[in-house]
Amino acid sequence: MLGYLLAIFGLIIVLVVFIEYRNEKKYQEERRKEREKPTVRERPRVTEKAREQTSFKTRRNEPKQEELQKQQEPKHKEVIQVQQPQKQLPQCNYPTFSHVRLVEMGLSDEESKEFVAELIPQLETQIPLIKEAMENSDFYQMERLTHNIKGSATNLGTGGISDLLVEYNTYLKTGTDGDIAKVYFDNLIDYTEDLKTQYA
Repeated sequence: MLGYLLAIFGLIIVLVVFIEYRNEKKYQEERRKEREKPTVRERPRVTEKAREQTSFKTRRNEPKQEELQKQQEPKHKEVIQVQQPQKQLPQCNYPTFSHVRLVEMGLSDEESKEFVAELIPQLETQIPLIKEAMENSDFYQMERLTHNIKGSATNLGTGGISDLLVEYNTYLKTGTDGDIAKVYFDNLIDYTEDLKTQYA
């Protein structure tokens, strides 16, 4: 058994030595070919005087700039009108806000209404900050501000202001169109007013 293992070990060593020898021979052959390649001759140097003469001849034979412009101008100018695709503005049609989520959590209807009433001052505080960020085209700040109030609104209920803030915040994660952001912002004001009326 030991002799068998020694024979296998010896065979592996011979195989490794053979592979190394073959690789070395291949490497030496490639180096020899590299050395035998003909070297690229340098281009003859052009003297400064020859360069000036060539440049003068070229300039003399060049057509004048005005002639070139006349040749390139089309005889009949075509007016091509490219129609811009109309952007899709958000519709923002959401069902009326409902505090049913709080009721399902075990709060009474009266307690739920109190919680929602606390959301309104938060919205009124954040709206001017969102407006300022929008005027500065600071979409990152708008996303952060809407994210904060979205969390409060969605915890309290569904529909209305809650659905609006989810869509508004989702858009601001990747969108940077000022017109679309303004539509959402205007609706944020409207839905806040609706909420104040609903929970007055």
